[in-house]
Amino acid sequence: MARPAMKNDLIQRLKRLDTCAVSDALDRLGITGQVTTSLPRRASNLKIAGTAVTCRLVRAGEAVRSDTPVRHLGTTAIELANSGDIIVVEQRTGIDAGCWGGILSLAASIKGIAGVVADGPVRDIEEAHEYNLPVFCSALTARTARGRVEEDSVNAPVCVGGVIVQAGDPVIADSSAVVFLPAARAAEIIAMAEQIAAREAAMTKDLLAGRAVTEVMGKDYEHMLVGDAIKG
Repeated sequence: MARPAMKNDLIQRLKRLDTCAVSDALDRLGITGQVTTSLPRRASNLKIAGTAVTCRLVRAGEAVRSDTPVRHLGTTAIELANSGDIIVVEQRTGIDAGCWGGILSLAASIKGIAGVVADGPVRDIEEAHEYNLPVFCSALTARTARGRVEEDSVNAPVCVGGVIVQAGDPVIADSSAVVFLPAARAAEIIAMAEQIAAREAAMTKDLLAGRAVTEVMGKDYEHMLVGDAIKG
């Protein structure tokens, strides 16, 4: 399944932000349910931002079959991805079985994929470390997917960390959280996050110039996400 195109300039702007600024922007805009803190980073120390290529896994034998040959899970997503994209995997079967592994990490690294976000167990995490491939996931395992889980869909909607993610949605992930931006509102969210980040940068400058922290983090800060406080 093809995914909608996301303007590259939006992704480049998103890369200059962090999840906290984006989360604050979502609050400011009244957009809920897009932030998850249940998928910690397990490999690399890099922040990632890119466009989602989605993959959903189910219990072995439960996948909807078509006339196309069965392919190893994750391989189609890698082949469809562009350099800089993020693979987003749903494996919420409750089965302790890897939804991502070492060979996939190597293939993703070669392709230039920015990272992996998985709601499910990932195995061979040492190999992801070796390739410096950022992996955010709910658990780690040594158990193979073979005979346990299988791929059901690629670039269809998935539920990851309690968030419904569409193929083509922008994703940003760092040590604080993973945040999924609805593609239709990405430009608005990123613009708001940039305003918030600029305001915080000004506060940092004031602190370094010797202004008292009680003044810097006073009324303006407390109301940054309300009304027009962040404008100007």
